[in-house]
Amino acid sequence: MDGKKIAIGGAIVGAGVVAAGIAITGTFLGSIVGAALLAPDPVDDQPDPLLATPATEPDRIPVRAADGTELNVVAYGPPDGDVLVLVHGWVCNTQYWYPQINAFSDRYRVIAYDQRGHGGSPRGTSKLSVDLMGQDLQAVLSAVVPQGRKALIAGHSMGGMTVLSWANQFPGSVPDTARAVVLTSTCADNLLPNLGLIPLDLPDALSPIEYLMCRLVAGATIRLPRTKMSRKVTQYMALNTTSRGSHVDFCDEMVAACPGRSRGKWGNAMVGLDVSGGLDALSVPTLVVVGEDDKLTPVVHAESMAAALREHGHLDNLVVWPGIGHMSSIENSEGYNALLTDLLDRTAG
Repeated sequence: MDGKKIAIGGAIVGAGVVAAGIAITGTFLGSIVGAALLAPDPVDDQPDPLLATPATEPDRIPVRAADGTELNVVAYGPPDGDVLVLVHGWVCNTQYWYPQINAFSDRYRVIAYDQRGHGGSPRGTSKLSVDLMGQDLQAVLSAVVPQGRKALIAGHSMGGMTVLSWANQFPGSVPDTARAVVLTSTCADNLLPNLGLIPLDLPDALSPIEYLMCRLVAGATIRLPRTKMSRKVTQYMALNTTSRGSHVDFCDEMVAACPGRSRGKWGNAMVGLDVSGGLDALSVPTLVVVGEDDKLTPVVHAESMAAALREHGHLDNLVVWPGIGHMSSIENSEGYNALLTDLLDRTAG
């Protein structure tokens, strides 16, 4: 066979592989959208008062990250109150913590900040990375936790990964800065291989394609419009089929507000996530919380983190809530706030 025929044959095979890949990716995406559209509508209810914009304007705390980027840091409650530092997840912002700000800011100093590229924080000029997440948290903690005092630090999803990144890079700061830690709907490693988004029973041979498809979706930079379909997809991916309508609408609006480039760049940064070393460094009581129906960071992650913490004697508790999805501290805000109250009481002094 001459070179020209070989080239043509190779092109045909290559085109076939690409076409097959597109078809399989379309099948994956179609299965997610189909499952979302077929899922029950959220429970139609009254607005959740805990999701209301806090009645008082926050204090703005100037925090400059190590590379000079100014982070949007807000503080609610009495300046001399015990400190809570709350770290939001991917495509969210400080509003994610409204249920906790509204519940605790009457007596605690509640601090939240926008991760780079989210809310009021610019992306800055540094390449986004998991290490950078932890370095930004160190800058925030240095600015908001008074000398000689300690904070309860809670992170959700990417925020939990941020806490682990911080502990891994600044292990000496953990016992000096944290009285306790709460890892909420998050993971330490193997993020993409354990996603539970695709409602198909796939053969092992397709696992690499599933992984690639998830990576492409995570790194996509298109802006997400708010539509009836987006609301259903947000509910399917991030909440639960029995979620309250007010919770779905709140989360869908927050997710859509995240700039596409920030979402995609952070998605790419977290693909190879491994902050498991942070579990070894969390030398304070650490509570692990997850929803049983979490598709983004399934229960297997919480169990793995809890096992590592238990081995080192620092696991406070592992809490798994049935009927709750990824946005656990919103979906079950009363239960989450009760856990925080109990942990604050037990680590006081």
